[in-house]
Amino acid sequence: MTLDKTIADALRAASTATITTVLLKKGIRRCWMKGPMPAFNATEKMVGRAFTLRFVPAREDLATPESWASPISTRAAIEAMPEGCIAIVDSMGVTDAGIFGDILTARMKKRGVAALITDGVVRDAVGVEGTNLPVWCSGVAAPPSVAGLTFVGWQEPIGCGGVAIFPDDVIVADRDGVVIIPAALVEDVAKAAVEQERYELWVMREVEKGVPLPGLYPPNAETKARYEAESKA
Repeated sequence: MTLDKTIADALRAASTATITTVLLKKGIRRCWMKGPMPAFNATEKMVGRAFTLRFVPAREDLATPESWASPISTRAAIEAMPEGCIAIVDSMGVTDAGIFGDILTARMKKRGVAALITDGVVRDAVGVEGTNLPVWCSGVAAPPSVAGLTFVGWQEPIGCGGVAIFPDDVIVADRDGVVIIPAALVEDVAKAAVEQERYELWVMREVEKGVPLPGLYPPNAETKARYEAESKA
């Protein structure tokens, strides 16, 4: 699940806003997750491969404290997470049951998991903060996951925050939220994002000079020619 360093560095240099624009140009509209926002230790941009986990609605015979010891459990899933992955959890947007608390996030941090992202919530807020694991989520709640959810598996396609996510897709998370890049498009998106950021930096300098936006952003033929000429200079 490792990501090429050159590609990872390129994506770290691009904002999620830029990446959504690049993906839009490639026909991908559903890439930004509704719900997850930086909540704990999320001060730096995170880039990594998706390790998916999935919950379904709580079913009373399965969503019990005893299920935490099952071979199909969040505990077992955490032990399968490779170093450097970003754990992304389909919690169905449930906000009254915390999917992970301080002990589970501490174990994730110990295993080298880069971050946790969910459209749901976590519990044990002070403890989660203390683990130093970066978390993007929709808030906090005291009740455990089994109060509202049943865990059913990992490393399978999920829907999270209104976005379809497959194992090995690439996740970029920053202060604007979380964007998913389909695995097959990662290299092309990284290259295009670098060029988009370069152009927007040039545009910002033009704006500071007092240049009006029409014909500048987006560029007309004259602006494109001037940008290309100045970039080569």
